[in-house]
Amino acid sequence: RPPAVKQAAVIALCTRKESAKALAQKLGVCRPTLYNWKNQLLGPEVSPSMKCRLEPSSSPEREELQRQLESLQLDVRRLQLEHDLLMRANELIKKETGINRQVLTNREKTLLADALRQRYSLLELLDALGLARSSYFYHRARMQVAEKYTEVRRAMADIFERNHRCYGYRRMRASLSRQRVRLSEKVVQRLMKQECLVVAKPKRRRYGSYLGEISPAPENLLNRDFTALAPNEKWLTDISEFQIPAGKVYLSPMIDCFDGKVISWSIGTRPDAELVNTMLDAAVETVASNDKRPVVHSDRGAHYRWPGWLSRIADAKLIRSMSRKGCSPDNAACEGFFGRLKTELFYPRNWQSTSIEQFIQALDSYIRWYNEKRIKISLGALSPVEYRESLGFAA
Repeated sequence: RPPAVKQAAVIALCTRKESAKALAQKLGVCRPTLYNWKNQLLGPEVSPSMKCRLEPSSSPEREELQRQLESLQLDVRRLQLEHDLLMRANELIKKETGINRQVLTNREKTLLADALRQRYSLLELLDALGLARSSYFYHRARMQVAEKYTEVRRAMADIFERNHRCYGYRRMRASLSRQRVRLSEKVVQRLMKQECLVVAKPKRRRYGSYLGEISPAPENLLNRDFTALAPNEKWLTDISEFQIPAGKVYLSPMIDCFDGKVISWSIGTRPDAELVNTMLDAAVETVASNDKRPVVHSDRGAHYRWPGWLSRIADAKLIRSMSRKGCSPDNAACEGFFGRLKTELFYPRNWQSTSIEQFIQALDSYIRWYNEKRIKISLGALSPVEYRESLGFAA
């Protein structure tokens, strides 16, 4: 056979892209012939300790073939390293675009280098990643320090998911304190940012006001003072609409200014008298007969001027108060509740396949969680029910 054919065969045999038997069949020779060609060109295989005692071959063909083989082996190792980096990047960093020195951060490069330290030398990895040795050891030390927060990160993710993904760093820190995990606000902020625990931002609404008056109405007794020293001093109510693909749902709550607790609520598919009257009846039942009658503040909607509402207010000896026409800030605390509800429950979720009954159940479940579990920093990191119990009030 020509020398060029023998050289190519020996290179293919040494790089091991296919088995020796398959290579021999492709060339039309037997397997021992391949090894004879290898011994002719490279010499018989001997141990490294014996090679230094053997006389080097003076064959130019052998020297050239040896250089080509070494170059091919280096190329194969380099390509294998690039392949392993790409695979690890997809597993660890989720980089769909692959390895790009201008895209990967030094911290991400350090993660990749550590993941492949068992297979490649540090020098090879740093060279392939374009990472300075000092940067590698700096980020490696930082990551070792960060490992002490592994359990904290899991706890934070669990708290975030169990609470409608609405806890910012203040309530997250308070929740961790309940589990006897003491961290500064800055550490909690940093960990939440690293774990992508981002609270949905409220949608901006245009404010429109109309100061006209169409019929006599009670005065605005609250005058935007939504503070109360005890339960059942000031109540707020309004109606909010939720439009989902299955239809419209309406919520009518009664909110206590003392701690923001939803005293009673009704949910229906029509904003009619029954919706608000049912909610008012349930709220009145929570007040003891000897208690002082609360002020009930609402907007100037027709729901709060119908005979059924007025008779119930009079029978329960409640005091009426109304906002100015079209002035939502006069009932800002109730509007704030609706805003939180929609930001935490309604906007982040896709209700495409949700029925009316399922949505009503989700809304009812949220309000119960809001009263019993959702902590408020203004209440000492307690929920409204927990706050009342801590003060000795009936929940």
